[in-house]
Amino acid sequence: MTAALTVARQHFHGALAARHTLSLSPDGVASNADSNQKTSTAIAAAIAKALGAQIVPKKLDGQRAGKQFEQAVEEFLAAVFPLFRSLRPGKWRIENVGSSRGEYQISKYEPYAHLGELAHVIESNRTLASVLGNSYEISPDILVLRAPEPDGLINQERELVDEESGRYSILREVNQERAIVHAIVSCKWTLRSDRAQNARSEALNVIRNRKGRTPHIVVVTGEPTPSRLASLALGTGDIDTVYHFALPELIQAVEKTGNDEAISMLSTLVNGKRLRDISDLPLDLAV
Repeated sequence: MTAALTVARQHFHGALAARHTLSLSPDGVASNADSNQKTSTAIAAAIAKALGAQIVPKKLDGQRAGKQFEQAVEEFLAAVFPLFRSLRPGKWRIENVGSSRGEYQISKYEPYAHLGELAHVIESNRTLASVLGNSYEISPDILVLRAPEPDGLINQERELVDEESGRYSILREVNQERAIVHAIVSCKWTLRSDRAQNARSEALNVIRNRKGRTPHIVVVTGEPTPSRLASLALGTGDIDTVYHFALPELIQAVEKTGNDEAISMLSTLVNGKRLRDISDLPLDLAV
């Protein structure tokens, strides 16, 4: 039997193709390619053909493609991550909050509940706003959330907690009822220098402004060009790992170009554990 993770990956790619997020133009240019760059065009076209992309008269505009990419990633994680409860027990939910940036979504959850009050104070104080700027702002695309646990579940095998101990842990439902941010997923259908920098800046805000452990901070992208992937994936300290929507297909496509620089850069990213496949993400989130 085919593994559930493999099936989910196939459905993920099928959804991208069916909704024309991933598509080909009549002259063979893939929707995630930079049409002005020969290497990008060649790599993206090879991936699109391998994944069964359809030929369409006109590709989706960037905003719609980005939203559909977020939706596809959310659906993939919602289908697969709960299957790994044996590795990471708990009550989980996946939320796509990228379309709700008018609200400060992150402040609804631990360990970021304090940011809602901070945002309110800053909005009413121009001096604070000028000093802090956007250094506290976190606007994720997808959140992986865990519900706090009731004492009955925590104590089901033996008495582990009571009224005298564990009184401040956010994992206990008796202490607080907000969901806990386990992971923050940023989705970038393609990468340009400004998008890479935005992802890094937001990751640093996630780290600086928490009151508790740092959630997983990851980026999922459909960018086909190794040099642009490197602009985000190289280095450590902010983003955990970058996940490509089709890494095996990307590796094959880059090898076909015969471009030594692109081949070497991609090898550095993969072997340096900075770039992984979308199918690795559910497993890594269980760590």
